Amino acid sequence: MSPSVALGILETAGWTPAMVALDAMEKAAGVSVWQVELNDMLGTVLKIFGPVDSVRAAIDAGYEVAQSMQGKPQRVVIPRPTVASSRAISSAVEFNPLIQQAVVKELTPNPFTNPVTSESTTVSNEPIQALGFIETQGFTAVFEAIDTACKAAQVDVVAKEKLGGGYVTVVVRGDVAAVRAAIDAARPKVEGLGKLIAAHVIARPSQSVMALLPK
Repeated sequence: MSPSVALGILETAGWTPAMVALDAMEKAAGVSVWQVELNDMLGTVLKIFGPVDSVRAAIDAGYEVAQSMQGKPQRVVIPRPTVASSRAISSAVEFNPLIQQAVVKELTPNPFTNPVTSESTTVSNEPIQALGFIETQGFTAVFEAIDTACKAAQVDVVAKEKLGGGYVTVVVRGDVAAVRAAIDAARPKVEGLGKLIAAHVIARPSQSVMALLPK
């Protein structure tokens, strides 16, 4: 591992702001994603690495996006982290049976103790033009919203992510126009049933966002 490699961490409330921020980070600079970890405080921690300047640019881009989505982000860039500290920052891949999903997802082995020799992110070969996210506090709200989304346009449900505290995100995929129509139809259905945390469309999602979808 080159001594010029840095670690970047972005922590934000909600799953949707984190995924939109991750997409922005990968598109802003040449960085790799190490881990995505739920923080038990309704939030998501993104860990990236790469050349110092690239990591700074990516983290800044992700921070701006998360802030615009009221994700209350926190950020830090750590140049040349030590092997010892990277072991503490690293978390074991973990599945939480209470919420029935992974709470630590690893896309690359610890890059500061294991040299990265090839791209380790696995992405489906199936083309996906857009992803749509609807995130609420309250399951009733998201269930009503997603049913409306699927009736409004030709989209497929590809993921459901739970953060605890009643936060739940449903992800749909399809062509850009269909996904936009679905999310636009879903948004007003949340009112009166729960709290809307985020509703967003990512056109041409980045590799790591795709890799974090269920296989």
